[in-house]
Amino acid sequence: MIDKADIDAADLLADAWQRFGARFAIVTSFQAEGMVLVDMAARISQNIRVLTLDTGRLHAATFEMVGVVQRRYGIRVEVIQPDAGEVAGMTAAFGPDLFRDGVPYRMLCCQVRKVRPLERALFDVRAWASGLRREQAESRRDIATTEEVDGRLKLNPLAAWTHRQVEQYTAAHDVPRHPLYAQGYATIGCEPCTRAIRAGEDPRAGRWWWESDAGKECGIHFSPDGRAERTVDILLREVLSVPR
Repeated sequence: MIDKADIDAADLLADAWQRFGARFAIVTSFQAEGMVLVDMAARISQNIRVLTLDTGRLHAATFEMVGVVQRRYGIRVEVIQPDAGEVAGMTAAFGPDLFRDGVPYRMLCCQVRKVRPLERALFDVRAWASGLRREQAESRRDIATTEEVDGRLKLNPLAAWTHRQVEQYTAAHDVPRHPLYAQGYATIGCEPCTRAIRAGEDPRAGRWWWESDAGKECGIHFSPDGRAERTVDILLREVLSVPR
């Protein structure tokens, strides 16, 4: 039986590919949703760009997924890295594990290692797709299937999908799974910032578990409260002002 949700998501990717060609990209960390998009994209064209962020703090298993995707789908994965000077300036000023010193410092780490590199990678991109779903977190419940972000078209083809639909698609098409799922991880990011979850825990509990009162978003998809935003902006300016 053909699932209409599959068709709608795949059609969205196909339309973006037809309209934008090489100026369209899928951004993924190889979690289940991103892998669904990669599988759909490979059925459309092996030339659809797939980008992933190497923050410098990833699990070894995430690097393994780069090879898995390239061998399985014949797609060349573009690996994006942060600016080495920015990382060096940040860690010199605040230490390598600054993210444990408070939300603004965690957000600064995400800015330097994820947000800014992605912004640079998307410089010549007109449209990009992510695997965000409304069901994943309270902060994502209102995400649109298509939206404009920083002058680019952002696609969230799986926005309305449930976890069950993701699992059904994965099983039906034998989509490769990130090895950490088998170890109890429900969400996968940088190694020091994610852990396996315990029985009954919310799926996002494995992210930044030492924080008790902050929205658990990395910064790419989250608009922080004004105070935290001002603080992280000040910290970022401090990092960028260091002579290199």
